[in-house]
Amino acid sequence: MKAAEFQTMIEVDDRHWWYRARRRIVVGAIDRLAPTPDARILDAGCGSGRMLDELVRWGRVSGLDCEPAGIAAAHSRGHADVRLGAVEELPWPDGTFDLVTCLDVIEHTPDDRRTLAELRRVTRPGGHLLVTVPAYPRLWSAHDVACHHYRRYTRDSLRTACGAAGWHPLAETSFNTILLGPVALVRWAERLRRGARKGSDLQLTPQPLGPLLELPLRVEAALLRRGVRLPAGVSILAVLCNPGRADARA
Repeated sequence: MKAAEFQTMIEVDDRHWWYRARRRIVVGAIDRLAPTPDARILDAGCGSGRMLDELVRWGRVSGLDCEPAGIAAAHSRGHADVRLGAVEELPWPDGTFDLVTCLDVIEHTPDDRRTLAELRRVTRPGGHLLVTVPAYPRLWSAHDVACHHYRRYTRDSLRTACGAAGWHPLAETSFNTILLGPVALVRWAERLRRGARKGSDLQLTPQPLGPLLELPLRVEAALLRRGVRLPAGVSILAVLCNPGRADARA
């Protein structure tokens, strides 16, 4: 991700409607997993550390990010075990964590199977990974370029990558479903203008519209908490289990 885009993410992480909505959906998915008390939890690609603020309710948290600005921001939130590094080479021993979250990260890595295998290495047998990714290659846009994405996913491509790394799927769903149509129209309009817009989507919508844009995702979060699975959306969420200690490197 470009340094300027990463800094923008840090600055808006607390209040931007997208990050607020994603945290609500992820928290609901973790509640359904019911982690054991005092779980060891890793947020791989933790950015500003804002998600760590949520994860502490389930246990002892650790974070990792490749950007020094993210490490500094997470430390300023009071999270001590936040380390600088790449998700392809995590600085923890095998089987350290009961739960790993990796939120909109693996699309930033050249080899997602290697990344997923490394995430599995640090997850104990029977532990869980919760991953979110951007959906639909046809939605590729200036946002993906600015964020240095290597790919967007379909459910099949995400399932294949996770399976190749040894993960066992437990649940998957799309989300940001209600806004899929408007997002697709914006992408189509951008292509007609031959990519006139530069930068990510973080500043595409005026801040006063944030609560309105977040409202559909509040509805989706409530549905997902009840076990409803949404068939299409701008993003995909997958919950996976590490079935054992077989060699996780791919």
